[in-house]
Amino acid sequence: MNWQSIRFDWNHVRAFLATVEEGSFSAAARALGQTQPTLSRQITALEADLGVTLFERGRRSMTPTQAALELVDHVRTMGDAAHRISLTASGQAQSVEGFVSITSTDMMAIHFLLPVLERLRALAPKLQIEIIASNDVRDLTKREADIAIRHGRPEQPDLIARLLGETSAALYAAPAYLDRVGRPKTLEELSQCDFVGFERSPRLLDVMHELGLDLTTENFRVTSESGPTYMALIQRGFGLGFVTRDMLRFYPELEPVFPSLPRLPVPVWLVTHRELHTSRKIRLVFDTLAEGLSDALTQTG
Repeated sequence: MNWQSIRFDWNHVRAFLATVEEGSFSAAARALGQTQPTLSRQITALEADLGVTLFERGRRSMTPTQAALELVDHVRTMGDAAHRISLTASGQAQSVEGFVSITSTDMMAIHFLLPVLERLRALAPKLQIEIIASNDVRDLTKREADIAIRHGRPEQPDLIARLLGETSAALYAAPAYLDRVGRPKTLEELSQCDFVGFERSPRLLDVMHELGLDLTTENFRVTSESGPTYMALIQRGFGLGFVTRDMLRFYPELEPVFPSLPRLPVPVWLVTHRELHTSRKIRLVFDTLAEGLSDALTQTG
């Protein structure tokens, strides 16, 4: 680009465009918040810079010249570009602040969500984040949370979901428990073991039956819906339990049980309401969570 060929001031061009659009010097001056003499001087300076006459001035009127009419479309394009630049700069300058709530399981919150929040705090220090660490599924359509980390894909059409990755769960136990009861080598022996339950629901027994395990509620002597408590029960030798692959690095002492048993797939979804996804703060939190949690799931293999 030949920078030396650009010899005019944008403020002068803006004065010219406002005059054409508003129809008079006085109306243009009011629109720009200037005095009429100031605007008139800017028009005169632009005419001098360009070497053309832009307006035929009468006692009570002004008429754009042919040169002005030929220039005005280009100037309008410049005005549109200047407007877009101002909007973009304003948007970038806006501080991301306010309240955002995130719901996830307590184990996900403790081991994976907190490190991502450190990154968020650096990006947007004025954000106020609430962590709802609960294994209950919160209803995002009723605004019980802004963003959710779930293991099931949502079915509501008003929700936006992104699959971050997939882990899997298998049976593990404390070595002390296996030393005490023996290491099962058949499905029948496995069905005689004690299990730690994560929820009191017939769904769990249905999953066990699909895997070939003939279990009843008698196998589950202790149950907890708290993730940390559930893991502590397995560590203390209360029985076998399903542990996801991504959690194993936090519990390296646990021993796999009956490795030939099929692993249970556990997807990880990031979910928000469709309307909230257009919010700048929600989008920032959503994208930062997606990047951080995807990386964490990848690292766990």
